[in-house]
Amino acid sequence: MTFFTSEYESKLDAKGRLVLPSRIKAQLPEGDVQELVIRRGFEPCLIVYPMVEFKKVFSKISGLNEFNEEYRKLQRNFLSGVVTVELDNNGRFLVPKNMLGYAQIEKDVTLVGTGNKVEIWNPSIYEKHLIQDPSELSKLAEKFLNE
Repeated sequence: MTFFTSEYESKLDAKGRLVLPSRIKAQLPEGDVQELVIRRGFEPCLIVYPMVEFKKVFSKISGLNEFNEEYRKLQRNFLSGVVTVELDNNGRFLVPKNMLGYAQIEKDVTLVGTGNKVEIWNPSIYEKHLIQDPSELSKLAEKFLNE
């Protein structure tokens, strides 16, 4: 089972490749080919899933009724921004240029483990999406964890 947590700082190389931090790489499912799926996030970031985790999300999205207009919009917009990449022998993968543009990433990145996936952020944009007030975090935790 994949379980990604914590924050990591990293940099893209000159070719737009990103090296996964060793703690993230250690959580990837074992296999001959290390396939990852990258999609555009709902916020201006990129989401990286191990293939096994993305298949769970894909199953939910593709199983929606195609005769419902809202479902089609979700499927179209969610799945059109998806690409599969492979880790090379050095634990790197190439991030497509159009995705880097979407997330406004140039060189520096912040990787954030969020359970079954990893978010890739431009560090300054990531900071703007963090909760600054501890009491707000407390209220969200109370609201969602007391259900």
